[in-house]
Amino acid sequence: MADTIEEAVSRALEEAPERNFRETVDLAINLRDLDLNDPSNRVDESIVLPAGTGQETQIVVFAEGETAVRAEEVADEVLDSEDLEDLGGDDDAAKDLADETDFFIAEASLMQDIGRYLGTVLGPRGKMPTPLQPDDDVVETINRMKNTVQLRSGERRTFHTRVGAEDMSAEEIADNVDVIIRRLEADLEKGPLNIDGIFVKTTMGPAQEVPV
Repeated sequence: MADTIEEAVSRALEEAPERNFRETVDLAINLRDLDLNDPSNRVDESIVLPAGTGQETQIVVFAEGETAVRAEEVADEVLDSEDLEDLGGDDDAAKDLADETDFFIAEASLMQDIGRYLGTVLGPRGKMPTPLQPDDDVVETINRMKNTVQLRSGERRTFHTRVGAEDMSAEEIADNVDVIIRRLEADLEKGPLNIDGIFVKTTMGPAQEVPV
């Protein structure tokens, strides 16, 4: 096993076979000694990566008025209350949007309608919007979400999250991994004792164990 996170990442990058596409770098996390049938023991965190995700992040905003105008500068799509109602009547379109979008953001005043029209689609996918309060800067919120990944175990002891792309430096990816491990250890009931192993790999490359 590598002595440092950066060494593990370097090996994963070096040993990845050449591909004709840009690979992501992923982290696989194995948990132990946790009853994941109990929702309170599951991992469910949004984490901002200091070096960014290295990938495009699809963000859709539900907003109106000035907030919608400002969001159009940086969001992939901005939808208003009429669009929301239309989606509520088109289950296929709602599912397609949910599957194509990484994160949703919504003005707090629209959250009740979102729950009514899209709750059954977004809820099970873990994609209910982040509420935007009146004093929140929508552009700042979107830019932060672009560097965010979701760390979610569900009922599985092994789960994955994105930590970068193959053309990022090992140092940048290692910084991202370090932030995730620190958050994970802080959240788990027994900290590092609940971690059975962590591995880093490119999309198609071999896995390297990360020291915890």
